[in-house]
Amino acid sequence: MRPTGKLHIGHLVGALENWVALQNDYENYHLIADYHALTTNLETAELYQNSIDMLIDWLAAGIDPQKSPVFRQSQIKEHTELFLIFSMLITTARLERNPTLKDQVRDLNIENVIYGHLGYPVLQSADILLYKGDVVPVGEDQVPHIEITREIARRFNQQYGDVFPEPEAKLTKFARLPGLDGNAKMSKSAGNTLLLSESPDDIKSKLKKAVTDPQKIRKGDPGRPEVCLVYTYHQKFNPAETSEISSACKSGLLGCVDCKMKAAAKISEYLAPFREKRSYYEDNLNEVKDILKSGEEIAGKIANQTINEVREVMKLG
Repeated sequence: MRPTGKLHIGHLVGALENWVALQNDYENYHLIADYHALTTNLETAELYQNSIDMLIDWLAAGIDPQKSPVFRQSQIKEHTELFLIFSMLITTARLERNPTLKDQVRDLNIENVIYGHLGYPVLQSADILLYKGDVVPVGEDQVPHIEITREIARRFNQQYGDVFPEPEAKLTKFARLPGLDGNAKMSKSAGNTLLLSESPDDIKSKLKKAVTDPQKIRKGDPGRPEVCLVYTYHQKFNPAETSEISSACKSGLLGCVDCKMKAAAKISEYLAPFREKRSYYEDNLNEVKDILKSGEEIAGKIANQTINEVREVMKLG
């Protein structure tokens, strides 16, 4: 993940829960993509603090650094070396066809795409293949990047010799959670998020403003839960009551305000253990920094082994 500071519930549903679940089945590596952050924001003053805030959220969500090393991309020099090599194996025309890039340019209203942004998936390929990843847990918007990674791995292996696997993307059932404004994607830049660290009162306040079915104006009006983002939140955070809520919404017995407050209460309850763990790590920042240092030492050794293998098959000496 790019370090943009504290995470929201979309990150939890789209990635973190998937990561935590995979820890018992895979050898995991979790990268803080601080170089990637520069593709859309060249300011670096807050980059380290944002990395720490994001790492605390990872730990609070259940990432176990004993099983899953966590590290900053910028601290492992092999990422940039492999990125340079991979840049020789793909055309600009292929990168310009990347639908994820087109979506980012549109959503962020970018007038002039920088070279680093165009090459984002090539650096991401280096991030993945340095650790010879077989499975990459991603949101659905990143699947095209994984396909580019597969193409680069295939091209390198054909050109120089078998070094890299062709990784598969792994999606969660809830790969994307809508924003509070009804936008299909929850995003800080859109101001439509619920942070994982929000207090119960803040969650209630934000849910009050969430958009619902535009045809349901008052309590007695029949609603359409299938088009209501608050009902989507119920499906994730309150699955036991979704059938009842759907029926009551359709009949008009359940008003939007009451429905929102039910969702707010369930989300707060769901996040209570997370807030408790987050508070612990905020009070023990030296432990967080030690976890990061240890992860970077582990990742550095693996990355060095891989880049030496790359140099060998390329006859670089």
